Order: sequence, then structure tokens, then C-alpha cells
Amino acid sequence: MISDLMEKLTGVFGQGLSNSFYPVPQEVIGVGSAFDGWSPRAEDVVYQVLVGLSPPPGHAFHLELDTGAGMAQRKFWVRVELLCTCTREQLGKDMLCFLHHPEEELRRKQDLSLLHTLCTGSYLDVVKTAHWFCRFVRVAWLLLPQSRHWRLTLRPSSHSCQFQLSKEQESFMVELIFGVQPGDSDIFVGSQPTVGGIPSTTWLETCAVAEAKFFRHISRQGPQDSWHSRCLQLLSRSLMGVGFCSYTLKTVLMHLLSTVPLTRWRRRDLPQRLMDILNYLHCSLETKRLHQFVIGNERFPVEISLPSDLRLAEPLNRFQHLVSNPDAHVKAVQEHIRLLQG
Repeated sequence: MISDLMEKLTGVFGQGLSNSFYPVPQEVIGVGSAFDGWSPRAEDVVYQVLVGLSPPPGHAFHLELDTGAGMAQRKFWVRVELLCTCTREQLGKDMLCFLHHPEEELRRKQDLSLLHTLCTGSYLDVVKTAHWFCRFVRVAWLLLPQSRHWRLTLRPSSHSCQFQLSKEQESFMVELIFGVQPGDSDIFVGSQPTVGGIPSTTWLETCAVAEAKFFRHISRQGPQDSWHSRCLQLLSRSLMGVGFCSYTLKTVLMHLLSTVPLTRWRRRDLPQRLMDILNYLHCSLETKRLHQFVIGNERFPVEISLPSDLRLAEPLNRFQHLVSNPDAHVKAVQEHIRLLQG
């Protein structure tokens, strides 16, 4: 239902923005625990979807890597370039060229370019983009038939568009994050907030779409009664009060799904698979090494599109902080013990 709603919502966007120079919403992709099937508690479910953004006519997006950030936290800027559209004008298209028409004529006859609305300098601004999207959602919602039965309430958020849908006793939380896609890759640069302030023109590389496609790949390849998502759901519930984040367990599960035959993830295998996950986590803590699943993973399915430099990259260690911080390592080991006892 959420996916269908988001498709209709972006359809309204496409119609309403057809003559403007705002980013063009593309395919809506469900990501995260709700769409992967392992949300720990129903009352905490947030349906997170990624909305790809393409440049409007007369504009181009160029991704620029922040080389000072290091491979473990790849950050990008989305530089917006104005393109010559004189050819469109010659073909009878109703658009003036931002580069070759006088500014006075442009201001009088045409909407402002993206550089003057959602950019800071020459770079697409995450916060401005999120605020613009939320404003448009409030208006577009009233044009959808669902608005007659469901109530939409926007929630405060600086880097995404969050809202609650409610009807009688039913309620859903939805979060729209925005991404720019380099080529046809399933790796995006996205608008997720980070711990510690970073400039609003910084976009973070995210593997969320590639990981979502991996889970769907597993669902297609494995038996219909596979309980791999149930394993993650049960362990995630045990994390309440424990310092491990659910993404750590998700990373471990993805590694095991690529090594343990899919026929061994049925209900009868649940106790052994749960122990496999905990043992893998124990070994990772012992060695202070847990590789990020997508980047540099030779086992990652070739049908999921990745940039060649990321397929061949050195795997990233999610436990790198434990190498340089003995106190953090001791605490992580203690938390693993608590997880076993839970």
C-alpha cells in the first residue's frame, strides 16, 4: 500500500512540476527493515523509501567526491550545472536558455533555475530539498483519493520528509529520503542525516538500495518458507537495551546468506542459524573486523549494479573503531554477552 501511494504521489509531482525547474522525482524504492521484512516491533515500523532525483531540463548533476573524508565515510557534493537549451528553443520547445538569454527576460518569462531555488552556491542543498519536498507533499496529498480516508501529518525533519498516515485505529510512519544516482548504479548518494553536523550540501553514499535488492534476490532464490528475515527480527528485538545497532546484525546476516545454502534457512533451522549469527558476531569482535557487505564483496550478486571501483575496492571494516579504542572493544564484548543471555 505504501509503495502504491508513493508511486501516485510522485506521479502528481511529475505533473505539477512539468513546467518548473525543480528536481524530477524518479523511481520510488522501498528500503530498510520494513520492506526487508524484519522490523523488530510493529509499533516502531517506519516505511522508508528512497526517491531518486534527476536534474530538470537545462540542468545537469555532477557528483564530486570529498576526497578528504576517507573511503569509510564517502561524502559527495552534487554540483548543478546549467546547460545550453537553444536547440530545444529552435525545435519549438517552450523553454528559454539559461545560458544565452538575458537575465531580465528569463525573470519575466520563466521560472528560476535550480541554482536559485534549492542550491547553496553551485551545489544541491539537502536541507532546502527536504523542506521543498515536504511543502509539495502537503499540497499533492490533497489531490490523491487516499486523502479522503487517511489523515497526513508531517513530522519535523531536516534531511528527509517524514509523515504519519492515520485512519481510525490504523497508523503508519513514512520517511522519504532523497538520492542522486550515479549512472545506472544501485549505489546512491542520499540525504540521510549524520551524527555530528556536516554542511547541508553534503550527500552521503548509501548502499540501502543495493541491500534491498539483495534481500529481494534472496527471497526469489530461496525456498518460500525461508526464515532468514525472522532470524533478524528475533535478534533485533533482543537488542533493546544493548549497544549493538540492528544494522550490525543485518550485516552479519547478509554475509551468512551468501555462504550458508539458502535451503538451510527454513523454520527447523532457526536455532542453528541464530547461533551462526551470534558466533559470526563473536568472531568479528575477537578480530575487531566486520566487513561492510556490499563494497569490495566478491560474493555480491553481479545482477545488482555497482560501480566497478566499489566492486574491486578494499572491503570496509565496520569495527575499525574497536581497533583504536580498547574501551569500546571491551564494552562491545560485554554487550555481546548480554545479547547471548537475552
